[in-house]
Order: sequence, then C-alpha cells, then structure tokens
Amino acid sequence: MRYLPICLTKQKNTLFITILLLSCITIKLDLCFSSVPSSLKALQLYGHFSFENNELAARDFGNRYHHLPLAVLHPKSVADISTTIKHVWQMGPGSELTVAARGHGHSLQGQAQAHQGIIINMESLRGGDIMRVHEGRFPYVDVPAGELWINVLHETLKYGLAPKSWTDYLHLTVGGTLSNAGISGQAFRHGPQISNVHQLEVVTGKGEVVTCSEEQNADLFHGVLGGLGQFGIITRARISLEPAPKMVKWIRVLYSDFFTFSRDQERLISAENTFDYIEGLVIKNRSGLMNNWRASFDPKDPVQAKQFVSDGRTLFCLELTKNFDPNNAESVSKEIESLLSQLSYEPSTLFMSEVSYVEFLDRVHASEKKLREKGLWDLPHPWLNLLVPRSKIQYFASEVFGNILRDTSNGPVLIYPVNKSKWDNRTSFVPPEEDIFYLVAFLSQANPTSTGTDGLAHILTQNQRVLDFCEDAHLGVKQYLPHYKTQEQWRAHFGPRWEVFVQRKSTYDPLAILAPGQGIFRKAISVL
Repeated sequence: MRYLPICLTKQKNTLFITILLLSCITIKLDLCFSSVPSSLKALQLYGHFSFENNELAARDFGNRYHHLPLAVLHPKSVADISTTIKHVWQMGPGSELTVAARGHGHSLQGQAQAHQGIIINMESLRGGDIMRVHEGRFPYVDVPAGELWINVLHETLKYGLAPKSWTDYLHLTVGGTLSNAGISGQAFRHGPQISNVHQLEVVTGKGEVVTCSEEQNADLFHGVLGGLGQFGIITRARISLEPAPKMVKWIRVLYSDFFTFSRDQERLISAENTFDYIEGLVIKNRSGLMNNWRASFDPKDPVQAKQFVSDGRTLFCLELTKNFDPNNAESVSKEIESLLSQLSYEPSTLFMSEVSYVEFLDRVHASEKKLREKGLWDLPHPWLNLLVPRSKIQYFASEVFGNILRDTSNGPVLIYPVNKSKWDNRTSFVPPEEDIFYLVAFLSQANPTSTGTDGLAHILTQNQRVLDFCEDAHLGVKQYLPHYKTQEQWRAHFGPRWEVFVQRKSTYDPLAILAPGQGIFRKAISVL
C-alpha cells in the first residue's frame, strides 16, 4: 500500500486510518475466502463437496432470486452435515461463511440459498437412510428429512397407513415443510404437519446432533418446528400415521356470495361429522370453467350445469372430499348427501369424482407434468400466502376480491379456514390471534417478458397492494412462508414471541450460520 505524507491534517489522518483499516479488512476476508475451499476439501466426509456447476442451488421454484453458493455439500450421512457445520462454527466470527439446507428447491424467495456460502443438498440422504414404519396402537414412520412426502406416502401405504396431514403438493421434502408448517385441507381436523411430529433429529448451528421431542430437548423441538431453519437443520423426523383410506369422493360446488361460502366452510370445519378435506377457491373472470371441470368431474345434473352462466361474477368454489372403502361406498354416499343438504351452494354446480387416495393427494403433480410439457413450470412464481383472522375475512374479501384482484387467470387463489386449537402454540410458527383463521394463497405464475397483467411487475404490485391494505386496515394478518426485508418487520411478524425466537437463535445458532436466505439474522463478522 502507498503511504500518505506524515504532515496531514486531522481530517486526512482519519481518512488514512479508514483506508488502511478497510484495506486490511479486504485483505483478511480475501485470504479467508481463498482458504475456504481447501479447508472444506480437507474435511473427512462420507459424501463430497462440489465447487463448480452449482447453478441449480442458486435457483428455486420462485425463480426470482439467484444467489450462487461457494460450495454444495452432498452428504451421505448426518455426520457429514454435523462435520461441515462444526467446521464453520469453529472458524468463528472471522468467517462470513453461512450454511443453508436445500430440499426439493420449492422455496419462493431464495430462503434456501446462501450467497457464497454452503448449500446442503438434503436429498442426498434419501438413498442411504431408509424409512422405517412402526405399526401398533400409535403407528409412526421414521424418515430422513430429505425424503419427499410422496415417497413417504407410498412406503407407508405398504402397511395400510399414511400420515394424517398433508400439503397440496407432495413433491416436497419432509424437513422443508416441517421448517414452515405444512398446511392443506386436512389442517382443520389434524392441524398442520408440524402438529403431527413425535420426534426430530437436528443438527444445530454449532454442529451438534441432537434428538429432541416433547419430552427430550423440548425447547429445540418446538423451536425447530416452523422455525424457518434458524435453530438447526432437521435430518430425521418421526411422523404420526393413521389407517389409510382406499378411495376418495371428490366434490366441488360453487357459490356466488362470499358470506354464504365462508359460513358454510366454518360450519363444516366445526362439525363433528364432516368431510375429510375442506378447501376453497376464488374464481374471477375465468372463462370455460364448467368445460374444464367436466374433464374430470361429473355434474350431478348435466342439463342444469350446462345452463349455468357465471356472467363475469366472482365465484367461490368449495372443494371437499370424503374418504371411503369400496365396501361401504353406499353408506358414504348417503352421508355425503346428508352433509351437502345442509349447505347453500348453487344447486346446479355440484360436481363429483371418485378417485384413489393416492390420486387425490398427488393431484397437483398431474398438473405439474402438463405445465412442464408446455415449459411453464419454471416461470417466476410471485406467490403471496396470508393468514387472515376470521373476524376480518369479510372485510378482506370485500376489498381484495372486489377491488384489488381483477382476475384469477394467473394462477389459483385458495381460501379456507382452519381451527387454531389444532396448532401447538409452543412451536415457532406464529398464527393470527383468533380461534379460526383463513389461509388465503395467491398462487400466481408470471410471464417474465410481459408488461401486461400476466407480467411479474404487475403481479408484484398487486401483491403489495394486498399487503398495504392489510397493514393500513390493521387486520392482524400474518404471512405464511414469510419474507421480509428488515429485522423490524420480522420483529413485528413474531410480535410477543420475538424475544423467545431471538433467545433460541442465540442458544442454538449464536453465530447466525444457518438459513441466511430467510433474512432474519445477519452473521456478525469480526475482522480484527
């Protein structure tokens, strides 16, 4: 470095010292990063690191954020994950290196990415650590966290069993959904997936491998569930099972009035005798609706159904299922008829289908195949998922579906209620402060080259209008799969639970090594 003359003013001296310090910092960090690959290569692992051609780890389903990692770990054992994280931990605060677990890459906004950090390919564990199903009075399955839920389903069905709670899309990893919540149309009865876990194996931000449950290391157990990957990487999970049904009666009916639609939904989720799956859809300015449904659903009254015209109205679809065994199909049909008679849907819009349990649960995958064939699966997905308190849902629907949302041609809009009593308030997940709240999911896909209503900019603007409305109207809405830009926003999201969240972070990942893509904590770097 070229030194400045000694006879400098005080101001110039300050500048000189600043330049010198910054130069030293830059040199130190450069030296640190240049030595990282060699130090990682020196680790004794069963698996391996890849340092090149890691572009896949910089992509996700959202297809909007692309942060290239320094390395990708392909572990063959939990010990590989522990060794790697322990190595980063022992490097101390002088290293900027962070670690993120990546499952099937279904994150929306880079949550499973780590810029110039280490990505752990959790799916690498699938081949080496098999699932084990335990039958008995309280059956369960032990499964690697990198396993896909669809594979868990197929394995447990061999024993006539299946998990109780699902997501709408099954080609996601167990660890990925348990780090968020895992919600679908069964959540009103069984709670989310995080409410159906007996035990976890977790690697903390210090590299420690910990087995935890409600009885053992309970704070870590509850913290990791819905914890957005902040306190540890889930490597195994023990999932509760129930007897699996063989067949499903799959039903759709339409409403033109939101109040009636939501009233019927709430009645169904509160009834003792009800359907097994309850969800809803918003349909606005969609042409060819009935023709699309006829492809896989039979209308109860074909003549009336053909005469039904939406006239551009906003419609609300109630989607229901009833599980059954072919041996009791007749009695189940009578039960369904009785339940439907209590609802106030448009009489001509009753559509029904009969499918296998697997076919119903894996229904989104069939759509995925069609979208992949058309090259539409990898488009940007600027999704927005909200949890809206029951007391505010009418106001929310009036403004959002009546004003902000112009149509639903860019993707489905889901809306359905769940019972908070089925959620464990000890986990890190933060729901609204009411006994019943609604999931409202705007599942848009964007044309990256369009400047119209199907373009990314338009959809993001629409999402922001929804968020601004919720904030200005003080609706008490929470984001699901949340994404915020500042820690103050995260503090507001967690509310009274923020201090517990921070305490857990300082206990299990004090250097903030884990899940940097969530943007909740930033790793503190000591450079001198």
